[in-house]
Amino acid sequence: MGASVEAGPDFGTAAHGSALLTGRLGVLMFLQFFVWGAWNVTLGLVMQTVGLGAMIGNAFSVGPIASIAGSFLLGMAATRYLSPRMLMAVLHLVGGALLLFLPHLVTPAHGGTFVWVLLGYMILYMPTVGLANTIALKSFGPRVDRFPFVRAFGTLGWIVAGLIVGWAGLSASPQIFAIAGVVSLVLGLYSVTLPAVAADVPHANGLVREILCVEAFALLRQPSFLVFIGCATLISIPLAMYYAYASPYIGATGITNVGGTLAIGQMSELGFMLSMPLLYRRFGVKPLLLVGMIAWAVRYALFAIGDGGTSVWAVYLGVALHGVCYDFFFVAGAIYTGRIATPHGVNAQAQGMLTLFTYGLGMLLGSQIGAWLYGAMPANPSVADWHHMWWYPAIAAAVIAILFQLAFRDDSRSDIPA
Repeated sequence: MGASVEAGPDFGTAAHGSALLTGRLGVLMFLQFFVWGAWNVTLGLVMQTVGLGAMIGNAFSVGPIASIAGSFLLGMAATRYLSPRMLMAVLHLVGGALLLFLPHLVTPAHGGTFVWVLLGYMILYMPTVGLANTIALKSFGPRVDRFPFVRAFGTLGWIVAGLIVGWAGLSASPQIFAIAGVVSLVLGLYSVTLPAVAADVPHANGLVREILCVEAFALLRQPSFLVFIGCATLISIPLAMYYAYASPYIGATGITNVGGTLAIGQMSELGFMLSMPLLYRRFGVKPLLLVGMIAWAVRYALFAIGDGGTSVWAVYLGVALHGVCYDFFFVAGAIYTGRIATPHGVNAQAQGMLTLFTYGLGMLLGSQIGAWLYGAMPANPSVADWHHMWWYPAIAAAVIAILFQLAFRDDSRSDIPA
């Protein structure tokens, strides 16, 4: 079985610096994260509102489980034999159909079925995160410093999704899935027009080695990359608690426009995203990753003191820190992973592996730990109950930052083109 390379212009070498290519990839990222942001941000609030609060942890565990399964079966192996853009098209078209069906299942009577169907959808969606990164990074060739600008359109898509959900009064409505479903279908159709980057060239080692990603895991022999992957996995544990429980927490403070409030975080993310190329060239990867982890600790400490009264500023500031939390760690981490993997020809595998460890293993642990902490609170937790819960991820993030500072040595950095 050989690699499938589509006929068409080589956008990755001939036009990687063009404004047209940047625009095309920007639309990809906008739609990719609009789909996710439309439902993920306020799902916890939706489930609590309809009487499924006890299943929030399970619902937010399906994404990590899907990251593990999807990264192995699709995001790593399939991209060796299928065109990345055609795989994107199929996954988003089928996924869009499932999203349109989900609102009918968000009821106490169908809660279990809802979680299983959501798992099926996420197995289709999660590989597309790594695929989108791979398409963009391969299209830009050596100019990986331009990736954050294109990735900023993904943040913009997440912002617009949150604002639409909030302004439409749907923050607590199952119809958030209908909005996501329509946009997913649009993205599926748009994907066939994306740059025709080639699939990774298979190593002649057999399908089993491809599925197990032997070449990508071999990158972990590099001490700096091993430490990075370990800390990325650990920092994803408190990240999962933010995604799952920020919306019901903010609702408990008395803030009504939860979707719009959480969009502040993406606005912050957008601003910092645009500064990433300069910061990455100036400081390298370690300072950015470290600041990102420290920001997670500060954010949760703010949530642990914020309320709907005189300390409401802490809630808004904690949300606004999302730009530093996410960009300085996960975007810088994607660039760093690309730089480590590209010389070995396993970029798609490595991005999929990063997704597996962060959105997979790390967030699965975080979802389950968060569910345990949430389950220890009353059925209708007060702001004081939430304060107690947020101290756990705050302390955890601080400890992880200290471990990273002591253990990480970036011995693989080379100059980025100016």
